[in-house]
Amino acid sequence: MRLSSRAATLLAVAVLPLALSACSSDSSSGTGASAAPAKAKNPNAGLLTGTQLKKALAPASAFPAGFTLEADGASDSGGKFLAPSSRKTAKPDCTRLEGTSWIQVTGFEGGVAFAQDDYVNQDKTEEVAQEVDAFQGTTAKTVMKQMQSVAAECATFTDTDTHAKVKVKGASTAGFGDEAYTMTLTSGAWETGTTLIAARSGNHVVTVLSTAGGDDGAAAAKKVTTRILDSLKGKSAA
Repeated sequence: MRLSSRAATLLAVAVLPLALSACSSDSSSGTGASAAPAKAKNPNAGLLTGTQLKKALAPASAFPAGFTLEADGASDSGGKFLAPSSRKTAKPDCTRLEGTSWIQVTGFEGGVAFAQDDYVNQDKTEEVAQEVDAFQGTTAKTVMKQMQSVAAECATFTDTDTHAKVKVKGASTAGFGDEAYTMTLTSGAWETGTTLIAARSGNHVVTVLSTAGGDDGAAAAKKVTTRILDSLKGKSAA
């Protein structure tokens, strides 16, 4: 993730004397009061840190029976915010839709804060992954718009493991946060498909991946997404 920090420079604006004596050569100008520099707006105001986002992730009870946490799949950005990164405008790597942190397929590396983890069944043949990213300004809305572009550009692609053709169907989804978008991945070479849900709650974007169950992972994805959105309601940075 990004480790560099953003520096901001403020310029002080001097207030000119309101009255000047243009005719008298021995008149002295009055002492003008300098205006205090404008206070810079905190771009991270209202955003949750990685530590706070970790608490908003769905608990183990929200996952299908028999699923356990993958220890090496859990991470977060901690109590400090990361520097925002610009979006990569190159053609999306559609194979990212098959793994965790699939939000990166939009061209955004991630938010200024994040938290994620991953649950799998006993045989590790099914998984449900969850992530929440915090974005500055209107970036979260831009991320959601990119989801639709990704679904169109990645309508078909080749799976990296089986080298099979994968079909992607995407649609806006009501009932999840401020806005949501769902993509379903299917292939004749797979036993079950994959459901991806991206949902925005203010400046936070929830992304869930699920292959659990015989419905292409849809029910498990919806349940986890709902639990995260419920946790985000009313939360704000301290």
